[in-house]
Amino acid sequence: MNPRFASPGGTAAHGVRLAIAAVLLVAGAVFAADLLAGAAPVTARPPVIAPAVPPSPDGIALAAPDAAAVRVPSAPDAWGGPRTGLEPTLSDRVVHYDIAATLDPVKHTVAGRERLAWRNRSNVAVKAVYLHLYMNAFEGAGSTYFTERRERDGTFRSGVDIKDAWGHIDLRRVAQGGAAVPWRFIQPDNGPPTDHTVVRLDLPQAVAPGATTTLDIDFLTQLPRVVARTGYFGTFHLVAQWFPKIGVLELPGERGAQAPRWNVHEFHLNSEFYADFGSYDVALTVPRGYTVGATGELQGQPVDKDGMRTWRFAQGDVHDFAWTADSQTAKPLVAAWSGPGSPPVTVTVLYPPEFAASAAPALKAAQDALTYFSTTLGPYPYKTLTIVIPPYNAEEAGGMEYPTFFTAEAYADVEPRTAHQFELAFVTIHEFGHGYFYGLLASNEFEEPMLDEGLNEYWDNRMMRDQGQLAYIATPLLRRLGFAPGYPTFDAERGGTPRLDPADAPGENAWHRLQDIGPVYTRTATLMRDLEARIGRAPMERAFKEYYRRWKFRHPSVADLRETLAEVTGQRAVIEDAFARQVYAVARVDDRIQDLTSTELTPLPGTRLHDGARVEDKPTNVDKWIDAARARWRKAHPHAPDGTGPYPYRTDVTVVRRGAPVPQTLVVTFADGSTETARWDADERWHKFTWTKPARAVKAELDPQRQHYLDVSKLDDARTLEPDASASRRWGLEFEAVAEYLLSLIATL
Repeated sequence: MNPRFASPGGTAAHGVRLAIAAVLLVAGAVFAADLLAGAAPVTARPPVIAPAVPPSPDGIALAAPDAAAVRVPSAPDAWGGPRTGLEPTLSDRVVHYDIAATLDPVKHTVAGRERLAWRNRSNVAVKAVYLHLYMNAFEGAGSTYFTERRERDGTFRSGVDIKDAWGHIDLRRVAQGGAAVPWRFIQPDNGPPTDHTVVRLDLPQAVAPGATTTLDIDFLTQLPRVVARTGYFGTFHLVAQWFPKIGVLELPGERGAQAPRWNVHEFHLNSEFYADFGSYDVALTVPRGYTVGATGELQGQPVDKDGMRTWRFAQGDVHDFAWTADSQTAKPLVAAWSGPGSPPVTVTVLYPPEFAASAAPALKAAQDALTYFSTTLGPYPYKTLTIVIPPYNAEEAGGMEYPTFFTAEAYADVEPRTAHQFELAFVTIHEFGHGYFYGLLASNEFEEPMLDEGLNEYWDNRMMRDQGQLAYIATPLLRRLGFAPGYPTFDAERGGTPRLDPADAPGENAWHRLQDIGPVYTRTATLMRDLEARIGRAPMERAFKEYYRRWKFRHPSVADLRETLAEVTGQRAVIEDAFARQVYAVARVDDRIQDLTSTELTPLPGTRLHDGARVEDKPTNVDKWIDAARARWRKAHPHAPDGTGPYPYRTDVTVVRRGAPVPQTLVVTFADGSTETARWDADERWHKFTWTKPARAVKAELDPQRQHYLDVSKLDDARTLEPDASASRRWGLEFEAVAEYLLSLIATL
């Protein structure tokens, strides 16, 4: 998901809002960010405490309500061990869904019949299973989702108010082998008792270790007015979080579990998903004339009957299924892609006529992302990729990911070097990238969102950097008028993350955060960029390739990422220190040059012994000697630069640390062109470096290679002895241009 660019498409107001959002994001990379360097915290109140969850009849516990980043690496055989490619399936398929669903586009409902076959991987009999009913997050204001949105006094994405167009999912029948299955709603995270996003099924027949049980479920899903990743507007339907979906039974040695436990969490404002790998066979019946796109591969040709058309899609080795149906879709844009180790991929773009300009750029960005991710991480293993561009007024559906299927942004014009061009490309790359970090690696997005949103954001920026793509902020009109600045995207990430006063560790879960979910994206991406700058691009890429190879289809934890990076890079101390300070905890980085002096060591007045007698060097005599020595030296060295002469210079540089220690390089440049380099790795609050050389210092600079983007401000990393206004002029002019741009936009509203 990309929450930053969710915005309506096509209108003038849309362009203004989008440009302002982009300006505020990217301007953070320049003067404003280095002055403010932080994000305003959001005040949160504790949730209403629900009644205690009744104990399960089999004694299997639930994941804790405050579960977050795992510290203990998973066992080598977790999730069946690494996939070698010799297995009959890509993943260890735990669940299979057969679903037949019918869309009523007038009532915006989906009537479904589901046969869910689930395998008990544990060594204990399971007497109760848990299902996610995500759509109930939108049934009313009492859900955990709406309670958190209300109590945080904020909005999600663009904050659409669904008013009376609520959504829900009703269980009509649940049976196991013909026997009715009773169920009850629970709140595993102590959310309000009116939250119905998790349900427990007490099974008539326990599931023995290694056995598979089948549940037959009839359900009716009411789609909401499109909001938070799902819903409808007009004839457009994005059908996601729409079917009863079983939770994950984790075993000892998997993601820190010490005993079998169910990992199911309520649908929070900022959380996403976590599910077992399996296979899906889904028949979708919609009125004729509707274009359908979905997770997976179309099986044969659609079948028509009584004015309806049934499409059948199947896909193995995924952990979710989403689809779209719209009678206003233009002719789809279809292309092929191929790459080493991957099957041929059919790429399809579904788009409305009003946003035809977005189709080809989205297709190109997706093809470029397929190439980059397959090359730098590992092969894309599926045969399809479907991109959906939502229509006007369905902006909440944009920027969301599902296996082999994602939604992008929508613009009526996509000119080069504009905010539209950048945002469409970035969001497309970002949502595709989720196919790896959310899809193939299948991280727990509830408890460890940094493994998906954060790592994906890092790899997206890495791709744009490696391909020379910049973040542009101009509207098409301003670009034609000659105003089209672009910035490195990692600078934009840095500007968007709280650096002065970070409150939440990236390793925290998705919902228990003072500063909301944004820093999971930006701070994780910036931290990984800084690690890469210290370790090197090649070792970092090797480590991530191994992370993909080792953990694809296996649900890694933060500890598993840490161990892979440490082992492959050979920089265990660096990795463990970074994770301890900036993943499991959070601390600002704030090193600066406090003082720079360079003093000529000339003879001094006073008394001294000479031939056994004490003589006095008076100030006037000393001054004459100094002047004479300088004149002789200058005559002998007529082309010597200023700052050199017959006497040496003592240079002192005082550096101050007001945050967590990071390894620093200090480079001092002298008037004769020479330099001195010092390392400052100690965990100390300040240090003074001293040199005595035959030239005066000109400049002192910390972090000359700009390894530490988490640093609060880069403007205090350097000092010169002589006043140098170049930096202030540069940042001032940039900021002035952005400010004038903002004012001109505001004046047109």
